[in-house]
Amino acid sequence: MTTVRHGAQAPARWQLFACGLALLASCLLAASAGAFVSNLPPLFSAALTPDPDARLPAPTRYLYRGIHTTMMPGLEAPLRIRLEARVPATLGDVLAFYRTELQKLGWQEQQHDSAIEADHARLAFVSPVGPAALALARNGDSTSVQLVQKNLDVATRANVLPEPGQSKLVFSNISGSEAVLTINERSIARPATASAVALDLMPGKYSYGLSMPGRRATTNMLTVAAGDTWELTVGPDGEAWPPLQLY
Repeated sequence: MTTVRHGAQAPARWQLFACGLALLASCLLAASAGAFVSNLPPLFSAALTPDPDARLPAPTRYLYRGIHTTMMPGLEAPLRIRLEARVPATLGDVLAFYRTELQKLGWQEQQHDSAIEADHARLAFVSPVGPAALALARNGDSTSVQLVQKNLDVATRANVLPEPGQSKLVFSNISGSEAVLTINERSIARPATASAVALDLMPGKYSYGLSMPGRRATTNMLTVAAGDTWELTVGPDGEAWPPLQLY
């Protein structure tokens, strides 16, 4: 059995008086709070401010942010830098932020290669070190950002720069057995730990296969655009690595 004990009760007239005091106090508190809150500045400003520590332009306010760099052996400067972020702001505000900040850095927007819609935007630029691109997409109450900058000089020195209007594919085999790449009606065999080989491709979508002795052949798809360089690698254990965009 559970026993519930009720508290002592005051006479009715005292209860009435106490209720009146409580009501008066709550009204005064509400009025004071209302007057105080109305004078407070907004918690967050709608304006986006640049982060001085970011490697590529990015606002200080974000839900997620990551930077990815592609390096080539023997070269100190990165071949390609990619910024990914999610910013709690409208697509229009994020677009205005990047147009302002990139212009400050000498990036020239290529209007003929840009497309802006209500829920996404893609802008092409020429930066001081090479071609660049900005992609924005509305993601609920936030905007997803992908900003890419390529280094033309590094690509030339590393011999991975595609021919004008074409793309380049680099095939590397760092396993202990021969590997064969089949793509665009061509078969390219690379001995174990041989130097990488490059081939030119027209922009488009390609089916490719990788095979090795004693292993099941794999088939996948790769989409390449003009001016891009991709790498396909067979790893030390004989497994094919996911395609990597170098440039």
